[in-house]
Amino acid sequence: MATEDIQYAVEDFWRRRDKQEGDLEDGGRSGGAARGNGHMKALEALVKGIFIDCGIPEDCVRTGQPYLPGYYRVRKQWDLVVEYKGVLVAAFEFKSQVGSVGKNFNNRFEEALGSATDIEAVQRKNEESPFGQVPPWLGYVFILEETPETEKEGRTTRALFPTDPAFQGLSYNQRYQEMIRRFIKERVYDAGWYITAKRVDGDISYLEPLATATSDVLRAAIEGRVKVVKAMLKE
Repeated sequence: MATEDIQYAVEDFWRRRDKQEGDLEDGGRSGGAARGNGHMKALEALVKGIFIDCGIPEDCVRTGQPYLPGYYRVRKQWDLVVEYKGVLVAAFEFKSQVGSVGKNFNNRFEEALGSATDIEAVQRKNEESPFGQVPPWLGYVFILEETPETEKEGRTTRALFPTDPAFQGLSYNQRYQEMIRRFIKERVYDAGWYITAKRVDGDISYLEPLATATSDVLRAAIEGRVKVVKAMLKE
């Protein structure tokens, strides 16, 4: 993906959020644009474009929160699903965090882990998988608003038993990076894209601080997945 395309997508994210927030009856005071949908459409389009570039027909890449079956629940909405000739090529979650990071970090983690765990169980527990001949392949795209709150060194964490020392002192930005890094390492998600975005006096900039979850790495991972599926289908 070209830098200017990502920049446009990040700017579009903010434009959509601002519009949705303004359109809400209370001006967004009770949850802001988080109650709206569609503010990550430009980022979805970039990921969709990678699959199309790899030879997947456009009508096989579904957005608009299509459903996939679950194991612990009957079904789950995903943000982008790629289905090609009876095979689940990929399923993606697109999530964001703007403000109130201290209140919502655990919610984002639990949502991400629950979605991945549920779909993995469908494949593992059913004698005949509904997803075709290969296991589900999951992607996680996350954009975080960079603020003083997200960059502040974390407090000492306590629990009834010792916690992982790797988390000590991490900012929320670093915690999100560690979360996604471990998701990919442990194959909870097969690929990721982590973006931080900053707004200063109307200027919007972005970074991709996690080496294992950049746009270039994501593209390479998608290309590899599509090649595997097409090889299995003898194309």
